[in-house]
Amino acid sequence: MTEVIPIHHNQLMTPSEVAELLQVPVRTIHNWRYRNTGPKGFRVGKHVRFKRSDVEAWIEKLAEDFLAV
Repeated sequence: MTEVIPIHHNQLMTPSEVAELLQVPVRTIHNWRYRNTGPKGFRVGKHVRFKRSDVEAWIEKLAEDFLAV
């Protein structure tokens, strides 16, 4: 049986987790961050993390911009 893990709005996500959520390669997440076009990320030591709320807000903005065209 699969364990259900609750999702917290301010949960920190790795680039791999963001890539899995968006169904894109991890390299795409890194490229978006480098170009400042993807969800807002930050460093925790030498590791990149994303707040789930920032990723969700970025997805919503993309959807709004798409529908506005």
